[in-house]
Amino acid sequence: MIEIVEKKDTGRITNEMRIEFAAVSDNESFARMAIAAFVTPLNPTLEELSDVKTAISEAVTNSIIHGYENRGSLEDKVCMNCRLKGDVLEVEITDQGVGIEDIKMAMEPLYTSRPELDRSGMGFAFMEAFMDNLEVKSEPDIGTCIKMCKKIGISSWIDSEE
Repeated sequence: MIEIVEKKDTGRITNEMRIEFAAVSDNESFARMAIAAFVTPLNPTLEELSDVKTAISEAVTNSIIHGYENRGSLEDKVCMNCRLKGDVLEVEITDQGVGIEDIKMAMEPLYTSRPELDRSGMGFAFMEAFMDNLEVKSEPDIGTCIKMCKKIGISSWIDSEE
């Protein structure tokens, strides 16, 4: 299911997108391409685009590998909600998987709950490094929601000098 809505919000255009897809590894690349297309109107730099795609990739991979324990089930779903508020991208990646018991530990660099899969344990570290804000909420046996924000584009300092 893909849903795109554009509306005016107190003078600022807000664009929203919601995509729900099966928690299978092939959909990680789909999520990367979808977010790239979604932020295109903001004319991001290649570095900004790469940062956003990497963060989305890590969040979706975490849902598939850790949230759904890499089952590859078509019934398990990952949801990606995206919003453009001016020049700020807001993204939420949610799953209804096993959840995270200790979020603080899970966010430690090099920690992984799936060492048998040769996971590096750097997913949250990359999300935090490449986005301006990262928030993780999770409950065991309920699921996980990863919220990220990133300002796209050159700041308005150019306009202030006129």
